[in-house]
Amino acid sequence: MREKLSIVLAGVGGQGVLTAASILGKAAVKAGVNVLVSEVHGMAQRGGVVKCTVRMGNVHSALIARGTADVIVSTEPVEALRHIDKVNKDSIVITDINPVIPPSVIFDKIEYPDVDAVLNEIKKHCKLYSLDATELAKRAGDMIAKNIVLLGALSGLDILPFSHEILLETIVDTLPEAYKDINVKAFNFGREEIISKRDR
Repeated sequence: MREKLSIVLAGVGGQGVLTAASILGKAAVKAGVNVLVSEVHGMAQRGGVVKCTVRMGNVHSALIARGTADVIVSTEPVEALRHIDKVNKDSIVITDINPVIPPSVIFDKIEYPDVDAVLNEIKKHCKLYSLDATELAKRAGDMIAKNIVLLGALSGLDILPFSHEILLETIVDTLPEAYKDINVKAFNFGREEIISKRDR
């Protein structure tokens, strides 16, 4: 097990980034792992940029310096690229391939970057796992579960300092009972997707 693990979670408001960070923190506490969580959101409403950091193990600050993140988990490809300065060649990025167009882009008539170009740029800096998390969440029963798909994907890397069972148990305990079956499916879909990509 790693001595410490530094995770950046990125996306936009309304996609469950804060919830995902909170769940990771709770799972670490449940497993008896030291954890520090911080969040930065300039605009918490839907469409605003959101970033959280989760650090586990032998850590004393929630801040992640340039080039020291082990993983970036992003609900949106451009937000993954926005934080690329946090990675090094051994880091991993997990991102949904579906862009979320912020209101500023629409109102100012700015062109959203080509998604393939964004993903190719990320690949220049670290290992990339891209997946259609939105489609997997829909298949599970509700696209609101995209963040849970991404947590399942993170668990599929087998680098967390606790089992995927503890993480899934924390998800079930934290989120509404009405979404239990959807969240379990979403988690497993994300986990299976990354395991299949990892083992290729």
